[in-house]
Amino acid sequence: MKKFPNDFLWGGAISANQSEGAYLEDGKGLSIVDVIPHGQERMDYKLGLVPDLTLKSSNYYPSHQAIDFYHTYKSDIKLMAEMGFKVFRTSIAWTRIFPNGDEEKPNQAGIDYYQDLFKECHKYNMEPLVTLCHFDAPMHLVETIGSWRSRKMVDHFVKYAQTCFREFDGLVKYWLTFNEINILLHSPFSGAGLVFQEGENKDFVKYQAAHHVLLASSLATKIAHEINPDNQIGCMLAGGDFYPETCHPDDVWSALEKDRENLFFIDVQVRGKYPSYSKRLFKEKNIELVMEENDENLLKNTVDFVSFSYYSSRCASATMNQQSEANVVKSLPNPYLEKSDWGWAIDPKGLRITMNRLYDRYQKPLFLVENGLGAKDTVDENGQVEDDYRISYLNDHILAMNEAIHDGVEVMGYIVWSAIDLVSASTGEMSKRYGFIYVDKDNQGKGSLKRIKKKSFYWYQKVIENNGIHLE
Repeated sequence: MKKFPNDFLWGGAISANQSEGAYLEDGKGLSIVDVIPHGQERMDYKLGLVPDLTLKSSNYYPSHQAIDFYHTYKSDIKLMAEMGFKVFRTSIAWTRIFPNGDEEKPNQAGIDYYQDLFKECHKYNMEPLVTLCHFDAPMHLVETIGSWRSRKMVDHFVKYAQTCFREFDGLVKYWLTFNEINILLHSPFSGAGLVFQEGENKDFVKYQAAHHVLLASSLATKIAHEINPDNQIGCMLAGGDFYPETCHPDDVWSALEKDRENLFFIDVQVRGKYPSYSKRLFKEKNIELVMEENDENLLKNTVDFVSFSYYSSRCASATMNQQSEANVVKSLPNPYLEKSDWGWAIDPKGLRITMNRLYDRYQKPLFLVENGLGAKDTVDENGQVEDDYRISYLNDHILAMNEAIHDGVEVMGYIVWSAIDLVSASTGEMSKRYGFIYVDKDNQGKGSLKRIKKKSFYWYQKVIENNGIHLE
């Protein structure tokens, strides 16, 4: 074990739509995640295959209450401070600031809430790291303009971003524009509010929406730097390299293409232009992007750092048979790796590989803003949660990250997903638990919402206190 940088940012993460609840309280508008139910239909909603998005009394919508962080944030942040967090990653619900997304003036109640939230973080010397759009665009804009299908969405997002940069100036200096931006290609409704029409070219719709998202991200980056030059703006990737299933050249090429698919957005956000491989990609998918004359210049506002999530590596072949359904980013099973309760490959060395490849490619500081293990935690007869499996997972990944740092990779910090149990974005379950703090709630929304510190809570407390040096 080698030393971590003295200013290394240890922390944990949540998102607004998975934790806050209070989905229509204090003027908040309906968000895309608010219409995605728990249950068998969930994936069809996320894929943009459900045309009727009205709320149904027969469905259970986990985001409507979530873990009620909207009302418990002060006590929850106090628990995070007890662990010693240096940084707390969260997101702003766009529809708390602009309920419909197209109002002239923001909702003051939403601004007040987030100002109080960020002040509470600073009370404990905790830096907020804030995502502007974490899978929660306004439903009104889905219904009126087709969400990110429309270029009008760029102006709406830029106004929202500018409002946030101004209202929270001095409270937030670390910003991410879009969460796991590449998920747009794999989960287009949850990623970008896209609902498909029968017979249309879905690839064109997704990449045209991606163009608008990238324009919005670039313009927001420019505005953030203008409002306060000390603002640090990052992009955010759902990370994890693809391994070729075999050393057959076709499998190696397939893995390369899958990596490019995921890195496409980050290539633009870091370099300020479309990558050269995109020309052939668009041609082969019969995509002719609608662009305005100045768009290439508008993309030139590049990010300060590259943030990413890492849960597992992936595996690809030329045929891609027997794909795992464990995640929206499909992967072949890797016979050399153990799996989580939900079938995700557990691969600490894959984190080191991913970090080295990202840094080699971009030469920008990295920030690991999501890493964690979803597991079926249970409370024992003593009222305790003995999650040694999570401690083992995190321990091994932190060690791998430490190796990457000493490979020469510049890393700003490490943020565990999640600080506290919350609604799973992929499945809508509460039983897929990631947190250091157990929340008494089940998949049907029943429970007291009582918070219980898990064994990993005290372990991570020591990790931060010792700047990682007691790891084994």
